[in-house]
Amino acid sequence: MTKQEIAEIKKQFTPKKCSVTKICGCYVDDEKEKKLQFSQAFLALEEEEMYKYFEILRKNLTGTLGKNLMTLDFPLETEAEGGTQEFLLRLRDSGLNDEELLTVFYDRVIETYEYVGNYLILLIHDSYDVPGRSSDGLEMEDASDEVFHFIMGCICPVDLSKPALSYNSVENVFQNRVRDRVVSMPATGFLFPAFNDRTSDIHSVLYYSKDPEELNENFVTALFGCPLPMSAGSQKETFHALIEETLEEECDVETVKNIHDRMTQLAEEHKDEPTPLILDKNEVKTILADSGVSNEKLAAFDEKYDTCAGSAAELYAGNVMSSRSFEVKTPDVVIKVSPDRTDLLETRKIDGSDCLVIRLSGEVTVNGISVRAYAPSEEEEA
Repeated sequence: MTKQEIAEIKKQFTPKKCSVTKICGCYVDDEKEKKLQFSQAFLALEEEEMYKYFEILRKNLTGTLGKNLMTLDFPLETEAEGGTQEFLLRLRDSGLNDEELLTVFYDRVIETYEYVGNYLILLIHDSYDVPGRSSDGLEMEDASDEVFHFIMGCICPVDLSKPALSYNSVENVFQNRVRDRVVSMPATGFLFPAFNDRTSDIHSVLYYSKDPEELNENFVTALFGCPLPMSAGSQKETFHALIEETLEEECDVETVKNIHDRMTQLAEEHKDEPTPLILDKNEVKTILADSGVSNEKLAAFDEKYDTCAGSAAELYAGNVMSSRSFEVKTPDVVIKVSPDRTDLLETRKIDGSDCLVIRLSGEVTVNGISVRAYAPSEEEEA
């Protein structure tokens, strides 16, 4: 799914546009026991409750594509009778009105979801009347030709509120506040089917993880049967290892700076695209070649890539490079430069030592104090 498609679904979770038909939930304690199950028409909720659920549902579609949000494709075997995709499709088609299917769903989550503490499993069913669009991208509410039926699941931690003093207006005293269980924003969630090309795609699911480094692989395998991509952190580590192992003795400041500059350029060219910039093996190899890596080192690149990442692996550019700064770090010094001003840095040999030279430009401050960029010695002034 693209950012625009995710935003389109997200906008439906408001009182004015709401088309949620059913909400169901199961409250699970830290012993993995079901403490409460409920099911009701969404529009029958009290207004304040409805707003709280809208906040949770919108949060379930918040984050960075390729990091917190990822579209997963179902393997073909999961669509056969008894498969994970086939089960979710039956759950969707039931409109969440089949108690037996709901029980099976809750049980699968409880069996495989790893969490220490209490949590709430939420499920909604929605029927979104997808508006048509004119050639210039404007929505045409009266030109809809599809209703997008979907379910969304959220797993929300339920924690005790913090201890504090509170004011009792009845007795006009301050007293210890009664601690209660509070539902937090989702830690994990999904949208099924995915809304690809603004239409229902039953062969994919959108998966959400608040922590991009805790993707709950066992849970995803059990509930969806879909392979997970590498986490954002793993992609970054893999890319760094690939550069180091490919370049070997050629891995110097200038070459890495060239790679960073080339990727920054690609990101700038891609910034208006609806999908994130994704790099496969050939594209990474081209970036290295454009950055001045020798043909001798590139000859072994394919083998290095297959070893470090896997031959079919794809890397999100936003996960493997920083769009905010270019950083040079030693045991004693950390230097951060705007990603589009790496030209201010160069390496030189000074008095026999390897040095990093920074060209000063504009106002210079040290610990917040404005200083002269260069203070000449007495001999130079003379």
